Amino acid sequence: MLITGELQMLNLFRHVLWALPLVLAGCASGPKPVPELLLRLHPSTLGTSLALTQRLEVTAVGRRQAVEALLEADAQTVRLALLDLGRTGARLSWDGEQLTESRADWWPAQVSGSRILSDLQLALWPVKAIRDGLPPGWTVEETSTLRELRYGAEAVARVRRARADRIELDNLKDGYRLTIESQALQP
Repeated sequence: MLITGELQMLNLFRHVLWALPLVLAGCASGPKPVPELLLRLHPSTLGTSLALTQRLEVTAVGRRQAVEALLEADAQTVRLALLDLGRTGARLSWDGEQLTESRADWWPAQVSGSRILSDLQLALWPVKAIRDGLPPGWTVEETSTLRELRYGAEAVARVRRARADRIELDNLKDGYRLTIESQALQP
């Protein structure tokens, strides 16, 4: 009986090996994966200055995490400080040439300054500036309430302005939602 079971396993193994090239060929001829896109728009393309306090809430894999942020942007630099329970977790500065980032030891490594900057630019920069900064194959369209980033025919991200002070960004490619609530900083 043991020999019969071993023969069945050997036959199954042979069938899997025979089918593997077909499966791999099917994957190779399927849709091409969406490449990573990180916007790097020059601060001047924002067209205005910003001084905001923000609440950023990320929802992914059924978990929700919120942090406070201070965002300043002018024609020369975008500066962002991320705070958790009053402690500075990360600081970002983007001058159109170089992104500098400093982070506390306890700040999660998977929270990328590059991704945060890209998401903020997709949500807050004018659609024309985004369109002008996209590589070939990428498009962005906008209606009065929705902005959609596409790679070819595939929707990659959607930005909805829920209220004047609330934006919801759904990253369809990476499977997370970023909710941004903003208030102007008082001078």
